[in-house]
Amino acid sequence: MTHPITKTRPSTHSLVWTVICLGLLASTSLFQPVDALAQTEGDYLYNVSMLRAAPGHFNDLISALEESFELIREAGDEAPFFMRHSQGDQWDFMLIYPMGDVSTYHGAARTARRNAVWQTDRGRELSGRLAENSSYRENWFARSVDVTEMSRRFEGMGFYHIEIFAGIAGKREELLEQRRMENRYYTELDRQLNVLFVRASGSNWDAMTIGFYESLQSYAAIGAQYSPAEQDAAARAAGFDGVGAISPYLRSLLSYHNDTLAVPVG
Repeated sequence: MTHPITKTRPSTHSLVWTVICLGLLASTSLFQPVDALAQTEGDYLYNVSMLRAAPGHFNDLISALEESFELIREAGDEAPFFMRHSQGDQWDFMLIYPMGDVSTYHGAARTARRNAVWQTDRGRELSGRLAENSSYRENWFARSVDVTEMSRRFEGMGFYHIEIFAGIAGKREELLEQRRMENRYYTELDRQLNVLFVRASGSNWDAMTIGFYESLQSYAAIGAQYSPAEQDAAARAAGFDGVGAISPYLRSLLSYHNDTLAVPVG
């Protein structure tokens, strides 16, 4: 398995979680057969961390995060999928740490090994640098496809469209279904499907989707691949009242949301 930033997966330990605990034109990949891309959600637990660098410390934070991956590997955890903001939301970096499940991740043996690494002088010093070099930190925990499938989806991709949603009270399940309907719309057009993350705990976000593209050019070109009639027919087949109704329906379910375009780090 490979990562957007490195060919070797560091470990699952969320650096942000450590900091808190310590005190804190069209690409062919767009049109792969959808049967190979049908897995879009699951029960595998991730820690989704969003960081903004302290003013003047953007590169310092990257260096500290990259160094942290060595300690994460030492601790026997998994490395995050690592991306940086291009435009949209306020964070500079998103790190998606594979956990698997709570009981295994926080089991006695793994916790002891993790503590043995992070409670060393190096671990404490690095945690301090992570805190000093970041001015905004947000964590939430969400379930999605297993780590093997997630790695496959990131493999070779150079551009990501990230949508993150807080639903209106009483509409959260409908929001999740709307996200699934949008993937059905993509299925009708034989497009790659978004990966769906569903909230388990943490921040106020209820769901997140990530769309994977080879480049900005492939992302920008996708709208030109289908006629308005084809898009409208696909939307109706997916359960929408036409393509023009997709966005208004989504917004009717939201308290607020953020859209972000992102790229790999490095």
